[in-house]
Amino acid sequence: MSRSRSSRDKNVAQPLVSRTTRSWSSQTKHPNPAEPDESQQSLCRKMRRKRTASPLGQDLGQIGVNEQDVLYSSCSKEKKSRTSSDPLRATSSSLSSSQSGLSSVALLVKRGRCKKVVVVAGAGISTASGIPDFRTPGTGLYANLEKYNVPYPEAIFNIDYFSNDPQPFFSLAKFLYPGGHRPNYIHYFIRMLHHKGLLLRVYTQNIDGLEKLCGIPDEKLVEAHGSFATASCHLCHTPYPSEEAKCAIMSDNVPTCSFCAATVKPDVVFFGEDLPQKYFLHTKDFPKADLLIIMGTSLKIEPFASLVNTVGSSVPRLLLNRHAVGPFERVPLRRRDHMELGDLAETIRRFAEFLGWNGEIEEMMKDREALSIPAPVSISPQKDQTFNLSRKSEEAEPDSETDSKSSASSNASK
Repeated sequence: MSRSRSSRDKNVAQPLVSRTTRSWSSQTKHPNPAEPDESQQSLCRKMRRKRTASPLGQDLGQIGVNEQDVLYSSCSKEKKSRTSSDPLRATSSSLSSSQSGLSSVALLVKRGRCKKVVVVAGAGISTASGIPDFRTPGTGLYANLEKYNVPYPEAIFNIDYFSNDPQPFFSLAKFLYPGGHRPNYIHYFIRMLHHKGLLLRVYTQNIDGLEKLCGIPDEKLVEAHGSFATASCHLCHTPYPSEEAKCAIMSDNVPTCSFCAATVKPDVVFFGEDLPQKYFLHTKDFPKADLLIIMGTSLKIEPFASLVNTVGSSVPRLLLNRHAVGPFERVPLRRRDHMELGDLAETIRRFAEFLGWNGEIEEMMKDREALSIPAPVSISPQKDQTFNLSRKSEEAEPDSETDSKSSASSNASK
């Protein structure tokens, strides 16, 4: 695990305020202290009990959905099919376990049970925009770094390796710099949560800037691993004009600090570097959350990965991903955990349809895209460059924080 420079000498006194650095481990554990481990047999026994006495059970019972279907959708394959005279209950029982999880969480949102939604997002939300994720075999960024001759894939984002050889990262940065890709339906789904007044915060691992580009305001966004919006010296942290850094990198030059002559880089958080101060909003946000949506992430990068374990034990957690990750790998799932595995873009669209938001999201996408004036600028790739480096003009200024208020008038018109 990588360490910050200040912690390498054990004899140096530790600072009063602890520093949190980005690290990676393939053996990351995801403890779940709020929920005791239970055998599958005892959990299934609990599933058979009526829970209509709880407020959640009473609320959902009014619309024909038993609470155990909401809280234990992951085990529905092991339950016998149940019939009911209520049409909605009969329809719910015919859904698959994952579909039942999506519909159940959608019902909670529609009934007003979830008003402080926290979203945790990874690289998987940007693949539909043409940006590869990191770890998908064959297509991920880490699987296509042979030409950079790095000793291991993560080295391209390692601060010590960058100090010795910045060129591999700068070559990759040409592709990653914002402006060449557009937000997709998934990004606009997150913005719709804000538009509806439901988004407490979105925590993203991405450095592509697409969350901001689709109109999610800065105060609702935590870019936990930094961004390309600013640049500074990697050694003394002296600020450097971001546009000058971009021009140098695009021209295959190495920007250098005018103060100490060390290499300048975009303020992307590398392994071994401190996370931005805004990241620590999680200490207030996650205890407040009443719904956690996790999407498009491998949950392998710490400390970001452990955030999902800091919500209350009664808070529903919904994983939308290609594979089960982190605490969702345990069998059986924790109570109030749901997951839908498969293509993320299709899953989000289905979730939006359950919520009745699909038309609004598509209209939002059209309105947002109409604000930009396409002006593609070609950048000559290197002969061995495998990525498409065509770029477009920057977007117009993000919308103001009036989204959540304007939703009231649209709902009234319905």
